[in-house]
Amino acid sequence: MARKLKRRKWALIIALLSAGIFVFLPLGSATEFSLRDGGKTKHSFAAYKWIFAQPDFLHYLGLSLELAVLTALITLLLVVPTVVWLHLKAESLRSLIEFLTILPLIIPVVALSIGVQSSFPSALQSTQFELPLMYVILALPYSFRAIDIGVRAIPLKTISEAARGLGANWPRTLVHVIAPVMRSAVIGASFLTLALSLGEFTLTSLLHWDTFPTWVTTVGQQSIVGAIALSVFSLAAAFLLLFLVGLIATKSKSHTSEEAS
Repeated sequence: MARKLKRRKWALIIALLSAGIFVFLPLGSATEFSLRDGGKTKHSFAAYKWIFAQPDFLHYLGLSLELAVLTALITLLLVVPTVVWLHLKAESLRSLIEFLTILPLIIPVVALSIGVQSSFPSALQSTQFELPLMYVILALPYSFRAIDIGVRAIPLKTISEAARGLGANWPRTLVHVIAPVMRSAVIGASFLTLALSLGEFTLTSLLHWDTFPTWVTTVGQQSIVGAIALSVFSLAAAFLLLFLVGLIATKSKSHTSEEAS
């Protein structure tokens, strides 16, 4: 038994090391190349200074962050009540809802963009706020399952009935009782939605809008070293966001446990 556990431990270590090499070796090589001064052997932060010197850098970065945050808010307002309702009142519809939420992975993004252009009101199509509505759809396969796992991990019926028995209405029960208990799942779903929204390129370009990913593609054609630096910067920003979300989730979980004890 001990020998089998030891083998599993070494297999896990080898798998993690292989995954780390697969991910971080290309990233490290790209970082080293982005630090080359004009492609020479000398290293400097000239390429990163070039990024921040671009006149539209902050504009498109801020725009993508704004759209991503709006997407996350819409996703939570849509998905959390739906999942709670499924668990409490409509368990028989679970298979249908799960099938509907998986459709964005099946339907090509080109078809979705054509559907938007033919079905959305022209007033909405003239603003960039049509993008968060589509990002919500693209994020559904991930956000729905993240929230669903969080709801399965809590005694939903018990706490909802207790809150209702104390006189809380459904909106108050959802916001002040259920959501804090499944805070980690909510934060995880928010991060998945943010990550997808910040990196979405195909749908955005098909709908003829410019956000940070499309701007990166355009401005990166001016300099190969600058393009690599932009890619490294985008990945580093995503990793930093992941770290911050994980840190917030850990602190929230610890705070909730302390309050419960």
